[in-house]
Amino acid sequence: CQAARHYGRKAEAKACYARLAASSDPYLRAEGLWAERAFKAANDAFRAAVQAQPQNADYRVRWGRMYLDHYQAQDAGALFQEALGIKKDFAPALLGLALIAAGNWEQKAAELAHQALKSDPNLVEAQELLARVALEDNNEELAAREADKAIAMSHEAIDAMSIKASIDLLNDVEKSPWFDRIAKVNPAYGDAWATAGHFFVINRRYDEGIAAYRKAIAIDPDLWDARGELGVNLMRMGEDVESRKILVECYNAGDTSPAVRNTLNLLDQYPKYDTFKTPTTIVRIHKKESAVLRPYVEAELLRAIATYEKKYRTHVSRPIQIELYPNHEDFAVRTMGMPGLGALGVTFGTVVAMDSPSARPPGTNHWASTMWHELSHVYVLTATKHRVPRWFTEGMAVHEETATSPDWGDRLTPDIIKAIADKKLLPVATLDRGFIHPSFPSQVIISYFQGGKICDFINDKWGYDKLLAMMHAFGAKKATPEVFEQVLGMKTEEFDKQFFAWLDTKVGTTVKSYDEWHKRVRDVAKALEAKDWDVAKQGAAIRDLYPDYVESHSVYEMMADASLGKGDKRSAIVQLQAYAKQGGRTPATLKKLAGLQEEAGDKNGAVATLARINYIYPQDEELHRRLGALYLENGNPAAAVREYQVLVAGKPLDQADSNYRLALAFKAAGRKDDARDAVINALEAAPGYKAAQRLLLELDGKD
Repeated sequence: CQAARHYGRKAEAKACYARLAASSDPYLRAEGLWAERAFKAANDAFRAAVQAQPQNADYRVRWGRMYLDHYQAQDAGALFQEALGIKKDFAPALLGLALIAAGNWEQKAAELAHQALKSDPNLVEAQELLARVALEDNNEELAAREADKAIAMSHEAIDAMSIKASIDLLNDVEKSPWFDRIAKVNPAYGDAWATAGHFFVINRRYDEGIAAYRKAIAIDPDLWDARGELGVNLMRMGEDVESRKILVECYNAGDTSPAVRNTLNLLDQYPKYDTFKTPTTIVRIHKKESAVLRPYVEAELLRAIATYEKKYRTHVSRPIQIELYPNHEDFAVRTMGMPGLGALGVTFGTVVAMDSPSARPPGTNHWASTMWHELSHVYVLTATKHRVPRWFTEGMAVHEETATSPDWGDRLTPDIIKAIADKKLLPVATLDRGFIHPSFPSQVIISYFQGGKICDFINDKWGYDKLLAMMHAFGAKKATPEVFEQVLGMKTEEFDKQFFAWLDTKVGTTVKSYDEWHKRVRDVAKALEAKDWDVAKQGAAIRDLYPDYVESHSVYEMMADASLGKGDKRSAIVQLQAYAKQGGRTPATLKKLAGLQEEAGDKNGAVATLARINYIYPQDEELHRRLGALYLENGNPAAAVREYQVLVAGKPLDQADSNYRLALAFKAAGRKDDARDAVINALEAAPGYKAAQRLLLELDGKD
């Protein structure tokens, strides 16, 4: 049966497995039922087989592989571990664990595959997995070597040949000879093109990935995984109608994988979203918050497009699409086909999906910074035709966040500090591995930080034009070491030395002083609890040990509280201004600063502080009410109109007063008819509202 399947004799394989499914032997019956995709019956048969032969490690491994095929990795892992308990260093069980790790993008996948090969040097599938993992790490040379080893083990190692074919396609070889070699073994092996689709997608070459998946299912219509990937990737690129059609086909055929089910459920939610289109932009926002978010999102989108077209000297011909999801798990499904994603935004060509500000607690999601980050990807990928390593695209995007505004972007976190102290940052030549196959839980975030700092360093020392030159060199399909030699005239090893020395000048004090800072911060907190306001005297020294820390209970806030405890509002303002400048984002803290600034007569400062919150959490009634009033006082009626329109759109508790304020802003802006409409709305909410009555008479010329 396996031979018939391997050689693409589909009718023969189907008949063969049908005979197994009717076998009286529970193990053979399980294999047949599994091949027929009758998972529940196969599961029962495997259980019977294991009960009949509890010391048979092979049965447990095969049962586990069926669970993997049914997206039950945890159950599969338990069976592989049981098999290892029966037979130590059992290669098929180690391979099973390696496959689970690979599915989770864990670096230990390669380690486990090596262990399996040590136990069984002829295990071709483990060798093929090593080739796949290496290519996922963007190490084409190693991937080719590992694939060659598999082919040397077996001249019919078609998965290894698929890796070789994928390498050719990634390098724009129009007709790879490896597909002909695969067809000689198995003319119906659509999985070769599905493998290529996988690598195109993880390299963000989505159009080519979609084309590869189409070829896969044209060769083998029964490749439901490939068909599901096609549907998911069409949805990622905004092709919702065809995506739904394909995913419904998968579901009706019994493919109830999480990606298929979750994506269909998400597509069912789309009628709840508003879509706003222009010739160059598409904005999709949930109906419950579109009126509040749209003014800020559209304005920032146009500002970013204008900035990046100039900076990258690149024009994007397709409309750029921005989608904001108020439910983080919906965004995760939009991105990965399943919940659990930690990111704030993801780019698919010219389509950007991201968390809405309301998807996370206030202050934890700077939506504008995220949007500029993702839009940088749109331009870098367009300029390079998607031929660029991940570390560079992420590094440029992180760099652009703080280039847009120094208080944007992510700050230096304790995890990053620990990684630097433990010397866990990677050489630039292998930095992609930190994004694809992390070796410890926080390595992806640390790799973002490192990529951003590398681009900061290049910009500081050589200038922005060198970053653009690197971008174009990557677009010419040059590898990282070659790009550094071509553009910067140095080997990556020398660059690493200079970069790490530069990084030490930026964060070295914090890294060395972190333990001291951590202890002294606790002492300050205890002193404040005891209302020892003099603690502010030592606060500056503690703050400067780790100036990037602007999270909950930052020293900036504690010093401000100590100053307020002593009645020194001016010092409190200084501390909170430093907090905001450093990137502090808690809306309540920023509103406290704005209030102090307003009390001190610094209305321009209060406006600037409150305006920051619109980039962080605009779903705040008090914010728009206060900011609208300040804009009116400062003689900016157009901005006041926007704030009061957003206030009214958010359905505030006091509809009458909110519409009245909007009417005043319209009047100040010279928009008399709009002012009249707004004041009538105010009177409909509260007919006895005297101030609104007077304003209506004034607008009608009767006052």
